[in-house]
Amino acid sequence: QVQLVESGGGSVQSGGSLRLSCSASGNSRYCMGWFRQAPGKGRVWVADMDSTATTRYAASVKGRFTISQDNAKNTLYLQMNSLKPEDTAMYYCAAGPLLLSGDCSGSWDYWGQGTQVTVSS
Repeated sequence: QVQLVESGGGSVQSGGSLRLSCSASGNSRYCMGWFRQAPGKGRVWVADMDSTATTRYAASVKGRFTISQDNAKNTLYLQMNSLKPEDTAMYYCAAGPLLLSGDCSGSWDYWGQGTQVTVSS
């Protein structure tokens, strides 16, 4: 069982930056990721990191967002730069199983409660 708690959301102007944090309980190793859900839309994948620290990003955020992890603090981060109004969404942290290779499996078992990010033009 993993409990995830996000923080760091807020309101910024277009072009601004925010850093989201996700504190995770437990000592097991998981694929860790970020998702977002805009009003009236489905939840979409933003980025993830596997056990080898390999990162992947959605095309819409690549080059602007950076996912990172502090293992000593059991905390996942999402640094968001050059924010756009279309980045406005509820952002969720998620954890899922790893394959034997250490890659993310693509499934997600645990979710945080979300943190709101609002970007104004």
